[in-house]
Amino acid sequence: MRFKKIAVKIGSNVLTRSDGTLDITHMSALVDQISHLHKKGVEIVMISSGAVASGRSVLGIHKKMDVVDQRQLFSAVGQAKLINHYYDLFREHGIVVGQVLTTKENFSSRRLYLNQRNCMRVMLDNNVIPIVNENDAVSVSELMFTDNDELSGLIASMMDMQALVILSNIDGIYNGSPAEPESKVILRIEKGQDISDYIQNTKSTFGRGGMLTKTTIARKIADQGIEVIIANGKRENILIQLLDKKSEVVSTHFVASPAEVSSVKKWIAHSEGFAKGEIHVNENAAKALIGEKVVSLLPIGAIKIVGDFEKDDIVRILDPDGLLLGVGKVQYDSGKARELLGKKNQKPLVHCDYLYLE
Repeated sequence: MRFKKIAVKIGSNVLTRSDGTLDITHMSALVDQISHLHKKGVEIVMISSGAVASGRSVLGIHKKMDVVDQRQLFSAVGQAKLINHYYDLFREHGIVVGQVLTTKENFSSRRLYLNQRNCMRVMLDNNVIPIVNENDAVSVSELMFTDNDELSGLIASMMDMQALVILSNIDGIYNGSPAEPESKVILRIEKGQDISDYIQNTKSTFGRGGMLTKTTIARKIADQGIEVIIANGKRENILIQLLDKKSEVVSTHFVASPAEVSSVKKWIAHSEGFAKGEIHVNENAAKALIGEKVVSLLPIGAIKIVGDFEKDDIVRILDPDGLLLGVGKVQYDSGKARELLGKKNQKPLVHCDYLYLE
């Protein structure tokens, strides 16, 4: 097998028919593939969409409702239906699955992050396949994940997976519109390769996200040393073919960076949304931070502190033009940090071990 530890994200359009109802036949085919890989010793975490689409098809409500109210209602009903189908399908293979519902806030602190990781690690160690989804019933718009692509990246990073497989309803990223016959799938994307001209910011029928969010999260996860593959979840035996070293299947592969990234840096990498403040740095500090040599952010390089934060909070780090350089865990509260601005011979504001640069 090409990989022994994978996260598999299954999109709404892979699990649903055109009318929004769950496609149980295809769902069963995916479960067959995952069960086969599981029995071959592949460690798998599933991130499955489909709860909202499932609930919508059950309730069939057409009256006007607030968008958040709709998601909460449809997901509360649909998640129960979705997990029951998974439970029954995996049981036919003698495999136990467990439900993990999470929110973006569960990634906001190191303690919550580690609690969540430990929960799934215990499940995997006991041959239980975790099926993860956002808890839309309690999420509100400002605390929602962009979509389950973002969530799948967080899970793959958190669980130290070798690969993240994002199953969509198209074969990958095209060098033009997928509807045009001359367009081809970009098979391999290296670090720094510019593909912005090819990305269309359109959303899927039943999901929240589109190819833009897929490529954004794919690049970020690949930079953390995890291979990312975007493939067509509707293709027969797609997962088995992707993991078979001898098979060649049309898909887009984001090549992983060879550099190792620590567990704490992986958490920090996804923590920008929880930043409590900002540290603006001068031009010399900005150049040093993005240079080849690994350095910490020292007080002498800081020119402005924005916001109020405590020691160990996450802060954004910006260059003199206000452009984001990265995020880090700060070693002083905001008051002390302001006192130290521009001073020499002090311990770092943000140590390099707790600094993630974009």
